Amino acid sequence: MVSLRTVFASFFRIGLFTFGGGYAMIPIIEREIIDRRRWIDRREFLDLLTLAQSVPGPIAVNTSVFVGYKVRGMRGAVAALLGAVVPSFTIILLIALFFAGIRQNAVVDAAFKGMRPAVVALIIGPVLSLAHGMHAAMYGIIVLAALAIWGLGWSPVAILAMAAAAGIAWELRMARKIKN
Repeated sequence: MVSLRTVFASFFRIGLFTFGGGYAMIPIIEREIIDRRRWIDRREFLDLLTLAQSVPGPIAVNTSVFVGYKVRGMRGAVAALLGAVVPSFTIILLIALFFAGIRQNAVVDAAFKGMRPAVVALIIGPVLSLAHGMHAAMYGIIVLAALAIWGLGWSPVAILAMAAAAGIAWELRMARKIKN
């Protein structure tokens, strides 16, 4: 059985060494819990990630809670949550205390500008990872959803709601076919 200390330490390390927000943490969470720790398999991780995206809150925090719950129940969820949040909270608190005095510093400004491309790459990584192995028709749906959001100005929430309804309808239809 995985110890609570190990769950906390794993997510603490992820939270401590990840910049760029929740989506940037996903490939690191994936590497830690699937490849390194082998707590869950890749398919189960994708299911947890889908669930984490569908509930309110930051995706990395939601994912850590779901993974922690999966490996150690409610205590594991709390340990993973604290591990993921404490480093960010502490860093933000320290930055808030000292940032006003150093924001105009050219070195600090250059560091933030230098981190931007790395953050974009960390966000693109999970997108490509999630897209791997999808049915070809799904790529068309991705393009249509992106066009509806960016081109037509549709609400992403409406797109997600329609996609969820379509997925449920599809699964019910397939289940009916199998049953008959």
